[in-house]
Amino acid sequence: MNDSTSAPGRPAVDEAVTRPAADDALTRPFAGASPYDAYVRASVLNGLQHPLTEAPDEMGFVVTTQVMELWFTLIVHEWRVAGTAFAKDDLNAAMDALVRSRRALTALNATWGPLAALTPTQFNGFRAAFGQASGFQSAMYRHMEFLLGDKSASMLRLHEGDPAVHEALGDTHREPSLYDEALGFLHRRGLPVPDHVRERDMTTPYRSDPGVVEVWRRIYSGPQAHPLLALGELLTDIAELVQRWRFDHVMVVRRAMGAKSGSAGSTGLAWLEQRAVRPVFPELWEVRGDV
Repeated sequence: MNDSTSAPGRPAVDEAVTRPAADDALTRPFAGASPYDAYVRASVLNGLQHPLTEAPDEMGFVVTTQVMELWFTLIVHEWRVAGTAFAKDDLNAAMDALVRSRRALTALNATWGPLAALTPTQFNGFRAAFGQASGFQSAMYRHMEFLLGDKSASMLRLHEGDPAVHEALGDTHREPSLYDEALGFLHRRGLPVPDHVRERDMTTPYRSDPGVVEVWRRIYSGPQAHPLLALGELLTDIAELVQRWRFDHVMVVRRAMGAKSGSAGSTGLAWLEQRAVRPVFPELWEVRGDV
């Protein structure tokens, strides 16, 4: 029975007559790539997965890692937008960008899910295929770390072989971090951020300072809610999500490979554990014991 044939006792139905006109527009062939593909570049993204083994878990590992890189890119973008807004004393624009980055961080952390239950045998099925590749070599993740104030000349030097990547990362290494821009904003709002914090060498890792703890104490311990309290809590949310990302990374590695050496020659789990405990925006955590 074809589509236009009716059941006994019912009139024939012409599909061309009953189909909404909008359907015709939606199914009309494109002259080339679809507008969706031209905008999102889906065909490019979907052609970037090239597993090197027949291991059934490798495709998930490759896709998950690539998705993480895309989230890194968005987070770096939002933190740069926020830093620029702080420098212009535009708190609303800075807060909006930080809120967007918080959503992106939440999504980033969820990407550990496909890898979280890998057994050692499953991971070993493709681990040798990626050779010396390691997540700590991600330039975009290093941009994230530098924007958080975790500057490292050795991590910058790692990328000298790729001039474009090295130059871009060098700019982030030299510029004020997101937190530095936030502290500069607080200073211009009349809060006593110490000169030696604001004028220090921005290529050095940020370290907790008692004067900055005092700034946050003023914000957190007043008799009435300080107008900048929401900023402190939003930065704390971001710091917490970053720490959760690091700890989830530790747990995934611990479950999949235990204490084996890392693929790029690091100590693996021990190296990740050491980095996981590095504080993000440290004074925001220290001040809670003073309130």
